[in-house]
Amino acid sequence: MGHAGAAAAAVRYLGLHPVDPLPRPKLRCVRADERAPVDRGEFRRVLGTFASGVTVITAPAAEGESGPAGFACQSFSSLSLDPPLVCFMVARTSTTWPRIARAGVFCVNILGADQADVCRAFAVRGADKFAGVPHTPAPRTGSPRLLGATAWIDCAVHAVHPGGDHLIVTGRVDALGTTDDPPAPLLFHRGEFGRLAP
Repeated sequence: MGHAGAAAAAVRYLGLHPVDPLPRPKLRCVRADERAPVDRGEFRRVLGTFASGVTVITAPAAEGESGPAGFACQSFSSLSLDPPLVCFMVARTSTTWPRIARAGVFCVNILGADQADVCRAFAVRGADKFAGVPHTPAPRTGSPRLLGATAWIDCAVHAVHPGGDHLIVTGRVDALGTTDDPPAPLLFHRGEFGRLAP
Protein backbone atom coordinates (compact mmCIF):
# COMPACT_ATOMS: atom_id res chain seq x y z
CA MET A 1 0.00 0.00 0.00
CA GLY A 2 1.42 3.39 -1.01
CA HIS A 3 1.42 6.45 1.18
CA ALA A 4 -1.85 7.72 -0.32
CA GLY A 5 -3.50 4.36 0.43
CA ALA A 6 -2.13 4.31 3.98
CA ALA A 7 -3.37 7.84 4.59
CA ALA A 8 -6.81 7.00 3.19
CA ALA A 9 -6.96 3.94 5.44
CA ALA A 10 -6.06 6.09 8.45
CA VAL A 11 -8.81 8.59 7.64
CA ARG A 12 -11.33 5.74 7.19
CA TYR A 13 -10.22 4.25 10.51
CA LEU A 14 -10.71 7.56 12.29
CA GLY A 15 -14.14 7.96 10.72
CA LEU A 16 -15.31 4.46 11.62
CA HIS A 17 -13.93 4.44 15.16
CA PRO A 18 -15.11 7.53 17.04
CA VAL A 19 -12.88 8.20 20.00
CA ASP A 20 -14.01 8.72 23.57
CA PRO A 21 -11.92 11.38 25.33
CA LEU A 22 -11.06 8.64 27.85
CA PRO A 23 -11.23 5.39 25.87
CA ARG A 24 -11.59 2.20 27.88
CA PRO A 25 -10.05 -0.88 26.30
CA LYS A 26 -12.33 -3.89 25.90
CA LEU A 27 -9.53 -6.23 26.94
CA ARG A 28 -8.41 -5.53 30.51
CA CYS A 29 -5.82 -7.16 32.72
CA VAL A 30 -8.06 -6.70 35.78
CA ARG A 31 -11.78 -7.16 36.35
CA ALA A 32 -14.05 -4.12 36.26
CA ASP A 33 -14.43 -4.24 40.06
CA GLU A 34 -10.67 -4.32 40.68
CA ARG A 35 -8.34 -1.36 41.09
CA ALA A 36 -6.48 -0.36 37.92
CA PRO A 37 -2.86 -1.60 38.05
CA VAL A 38 -1.37 1.87 37.45
CA ASP A 39 -2.54 5.31 38.59
CA ARG A 40 -2.65 7.79 35.69
CA GLY A 41 -0.88 10.53 37.63
CA GLU A 42 1.85 8.17 38.72
CA PHE A 43 2.20 6.90 35.15
CA ARG A 44 2.79 10.44 33.91
CA ARG A 45 5.17 11.27 36.76
CA VAL A 46 7.37 8.22 36.24
CA LEU A 47 7.40 8.39 32.44
CA GLY A 48 8.19 12.10 32.70
CA THR A 49 11.65 11.19 34.01
CA PHE A 50 12.51 9.95 30.50
CA ALA A 51 14.18 12.87 28.71
CA SER A 52 13.27 13.15 25.06
CA GLY A 53 13.93 15.37 22.11
CA VAL A 54 11.18 17.62 20.76
CA THR A 55 9.88 17.70 17.20
CA VAL A 56 7.27 19.45 15.12
CA ILE A 57 5.50 17.22 12.60
CA THR A 58 4.35 19.21 9.55
CA ALA A 59 2.45 18.46 6.35
CA PRO A 60 1.51 20.49 3.27
CA ALA A 61 -2.08 21.57 2.76
CA ALA A 62 -4.15 18.68 1.41
CA GLU A 63 -6.58 19.33 -1.45
CA GLY A 64 -9.28 21.76 -0.39
CA GLU A 65 -7.41 23.03 2.68
CA SER A 66 -6.16 26.58 3.09
CA GLY A 67 -2.78 26.00 4.70
CA PRO A 68 -0.26 23.51 6.03
CA ALA A 69 -0.73 21.44 9.20
CA GLY A 70 1.59 20.85 12.12
CA PHE A 71 1.80 19.86 15.77
CA ALA A 72 4.43 19.56 18.50
CA CYS A 73 5.45 15.97 19.20
CA GLN A 74 7.91 14.47 21.67
CA SER A 75 6.93 10.84 21.01
CA PHE A 76 9.12 10.36 17.93
CA SER A 77 11.69 7.67 17.20
CA SER A 78 13.74 6.05 14.49
CA LEU A 79 12.31 2.62 13.70
CA SER A 80 14.12 0.79 10.90
CA LEU A 81 17.28 1.16 8.83
CA ASP A 82 16.23 -1.18 6.01
CA PRO A 83 13.83 0.11 4.86
CA PRO A 84 14.41 3.54 6.43
CA LEU A 85 11.41 4.13 8.71
CA VAL A 86 10.58 6.49 11.56
CA CYS A 87 7.53 6.64 13.80
CA PHE A 88 5.59 9.07 15.94
CA MET A 89 2.57 8.76 18.19
CA VAL A 90 -0.41 11.09 18.05
CA ALA A 91 -3.54 11.26 20.20
CA ARG A 92 -6.59 9.83 18.49
CA THR A 93 -8.43 13.03 19.49
CA SER A 94 -5.94 15.21 17.57
CA THR A 95 -7.56 17.62 15.13
CA THR A 96 -4.28 18.02 13.21
CA TRP A 97 -3.62 14.34 12.52
CA PRO A 98 -6.54 13.88 10.05
CA ARG A 99 -5.11 16.75 7.97
CA ILE A 100 -1.68 15.11 7.93
CA ALA A 101 -3.29 11.77 7.05
CA ARG A 102 -5.12 13.36 4.12
CA ALA A 103 -1.85 14.83 2.86
CA GLY A 104 -0.24 11.37 3.11
CA VAL A 105 3.19 12.89 3.77
CA PHE A 106 4.97 14.71 6.60
CA CYS A 107 8.24 16.25 7.69
CA VAL A 108 9.74 15.73 11.14
CA ASN A 109 11.49 18.89 12.33
CA ILE A 110 13.88 18.18 15.23
CA LEU A 111 13.91 21.38 17.25
CA GLY A 112 17.03 23.15 18.45
CA ALA A 113 17.65 24.28 22.02
CA ASP A 114 16.49 27.85 21.26
CA GLN A 115 13.16 26.80 19.73
CA ALA A 116 11.04 26.28 22.84
CA ASP A 117 8.73 29.08 21.64
CA VAL A 118 8.25 27.28 18.32
CA CYS A 119 7.25 24.16 20.22
CA ARG A 120 4.75 26.13 22.31
CA ALA A 121 3.25 27.71 19.17
CA PHE A 122 2.66 24.29 17.60
CA ALA A 123 1.15 22.90 20.82
CA VAL A 124 -1.80 25.34 20.69
CA ARG A 125 -5.12 24.32 19.14
CA GLY A 126 -6.98 26.54 16.73
CA ALA A 127 -4.26 29.14 16.14
CA ASP A 128 -2.25 29.87 12.99
CA LYS A 129 0.72 27.81 14.10
CA PHE A 130 2.90 28.90 11.18
CA ALA A 131 2.51 32.66 11.82
CA GLY A 132 5.97 34.15 12.18
CA VAL A 133 7.70 30.76 11.79
CA PRO A 134 9.97 30.80 8.72
CA HIS A 135 9.90 27.60 6.68
CA THR A 136 10.70 26.23 3.25
CA PRO A 137 9.26 23.19 1.43
CA ALA A 138 10.96 19.85 2.11
CA PRO A 139 12.46 18.51 -1.14
CA ARG A 140 10.35 15.40 -1.68
CA THR A 141 6.96 16.08 -0.11
CA GLY A 142 6.72 19.87 0.09
CA SER A 143 5.99 19.63 3.81
CA PRO A 144 7.10 22.71 5.77
CA ARG A 145 10.74 22.47 6.86
CA LEU A 146 11.21 24.83 9.80
CA LEU A 147 14.26 27.07 9.63
CA GLY A 148 16.55 26.81 12.63
CA ALA A 149 15.68 23.18 13.33
CA THR A 150 18.55 20.85 14.15
CA ALA A 151 17.48 18.35 11.48
CA TRP A 152 14.58 17.45 9.20
CA ILE A 153 13.23 14.13 7.94
CA ASP A 154 10.94 14.12 4.88
CA CYS A 155 8.53 11.16 4.88
CA ALA A 156 5.53 9.46 3.31
CA VAL A 157 2.96 7.79 5.56
CA HIS A 158 3.82 4.08 5.57
CA ALA A 159 1.35 2.58 8.08
CA VAL A 160 -0.92 3.55 10.95
CA HIS A 161 -1.56 1.28 13.95
CA PRO A 162 -3.91 1.70 16.92
CA GLY A 163 -2.17 2.08 20.28
CA GLY A 164 -4.67 2.67 23.08
CA ASP A 165 -5.71 6.33 23.08
CA HIS A 166 -3.01 7.10 20.49
CA LEU A 167 -2.19 6.12 16.92
CA ILE A 168 1.26 4.88 15.97
CA VAL A 169 2.25 6.40 12.63
CA THR A 170 5.19 5.01 10.69
CA GLY A 171 6.78 6.96 7.88
CA ARG A 172 9.05 5.92 5.01
CA VAL A 173 12.00 8.31 4.87
CA ASP A 174 12.48 9.82 1.40
CA ALA A 175 14.97 12.58 2.27
CA LEU A 176 16.66 14.00 5.36
CA GLY A 177 19.36 16.36 6.47
CA THR A 178 20.77 18.69 9.10
CA THR A 179 21.72 22.35 9.10
CA ASP A 180 25.33 23.21 8.25
CA ASP A 181 26.19 23.79 11.91
CA PRO A 182 23.44 21.96 13.86
CA PRO A 183 22.51 23.57 17.17
CA ALA A 184 22.11 21.51 20.33
CA PRO A 185 18.70 19.82 20.53
CA LEU A 186 15.75 20.98 22.59
CA LEU A 187 15.00 18.50 25.38
CA PHE A 188 11.86 17.82 27.40
CA HIS A 189 12.13 16.40 30.93
CA ARG A 190 9.67 16.36 33.85
CA GLY A 191 7.38 18.81 32.11
CA GLU A 192 10.07 21.36 31.33
CA PHE A 193 12.32 22.26 28.42
CA GLY A 194 16.06 21.87 28.79
CA ARG A 195 19.28 21.57 26.85
CA LEU A 196 22.43 19.48 26.96
CA ALA A 197 25.06 20.82 29.32
CA PRO A 198 28.19 22.06 27.45
